[in-house]
Amino acid sequence: MKICVIGTGYVGLVAGTCLAEMGNEVICVDNNEEKLGKLKQGIIPIYEPGLEELIKINVSENRLNFSSDLKNAVEKSLICFIAVGTPQGEDGSADLKYVCQVAESIGEAMNDYKVIVDKSTVPVGTADKVTEIIKSKTNHNFDVVSNPEFLKQGAAVDDFLKPDRVVIGSNSQKATEIMQELYSPFLRTGNPVIIMDVKSAEMTKYAANAFLAVKISYANEIANICEKVGANAEMVRIGMCSDKRIGSQFLFPGLGYGGSCFPKDVKAILKTAKEYACDYQLLEAADNINKLQRKLFVNKILKHFNNDVNGKTFAIWGLAFKPKTDDMREAPSITIINALLEHGAKIKAYDPKAIDIAKSHFKDRVTYTKNSYDALENADALLLLTEWNEFRRPDFDKVKTLMKTPVVFDGRNQYDSKRLSDKGFIYYGIGKA
Repeated sequence: MKICVIGTGYVGLVAGTCLAEMGNEVICVDNNEEKLGKLKQGIIPIYEPGLEELIKINVSENRLNFSSDLKNAVEKSLICFIAVGTPQGEDGSADLKYVCQVAESIGEAMNDYKVIVDKSTVPVGTADKVTEIIKSKTNHNFDVVSNPEFLKQGAAVDDFLKPDRVVIGSNSQKATEIMQELYSPFLRTGNPVIIMDVKSAEMTKYAANAFLAVKISYANEIANICEKVGANAEMVRIGMCSDKRIGSQFLFPGLGYGGSCFPKDVKAILKTAKEYACDYQLLEAADNINKLQRKLFVNKILKHFNNDVNGKTFAIWGLAFKPKTDDMREAPSITIINALLEHGAKIKAYDPKAIDIAKSHFKDRVTYTKNSYDALENADALLLLTEWNEFRRPDFDKVKTLMKTPVVFDGRNQYDSKRLSDKGFIYYGIGKA
């Protein structure tokens, strides 16, 4: 099938590449010529396991092309994916200016029937807006469908190539059949294509992400109570997760959720609820708990140092909001590091992939090291903020000799508190007395 994907951000780049991998002819469109030049050489702007290799293969096979010519890409394609950014507005709503601009350009470029696919995460009613814009620019027939993405950063390629479900919101039988044909190679194991109306599909993405955010905030609130009453949050989590009705995913207490999806999507659904005068206490609580979790972690650090960290050096392990990505959008590390800097602390930080991104946030206020152990030299405490695999089994004897004082603040409950205590460390976790 002939496809164009407009937008080469995280979602567009993964979607376009994976669709090309299945033999489709894909043109990825962007207006950033420098970025396009790098992509044509196989240089990608994000870190996502497996993506770089797939891009190189499909570019070499001429199934995947990159262009700034949106009109030509639309004219050549039956299916046009809109995968541009929907940044969060000041009021929490999703800013649709890029989506609307692309819709207008698609309308002007129409030369035949097209299926226009909203792949960006957009609020309910966006497909109607896109339809109105395109109708105002063309007399050609088209359908607008909603096809929300459910990609986990760090596993996005596998998620797209082997989806557990594909949601298609369509009010047109013709468009539905085209989308089913497009996704049929990805679902040979029998995982479902779920067909629904457009507005339900638009709502599904927000509802799913908001639910996962609620689970994380719930785990954190329970952990905070455990800490006060003397219970162990990890034992409580294991006891809960053994109940099949609850399950084990997204119930790990820690520093809260971050990234490009959960924070933005929770605020967007809160804005929608407010617009329609709906009660939204649960989602608002989840958002507030998430913000509080980072403050509590900082307070724990300040309390240990008697509220005086001026001149103290903190080793930071992990800057990205989660492992296997360089994404720092809404990362806990930003809030925590900024708070410590404001109190006069010194920061030495290491992350396997996110250091270049971190420099745009902190500039020269932070010292960046080449490896995890370099960050520990003369440090007054170690803060684990992202649970990269390489941080799971460090040489704690070496860690202790490098540090000025052996204090560990484990923001991911990754380490055995008894083991560290036996080695002479002072250990602080989440939800542990």
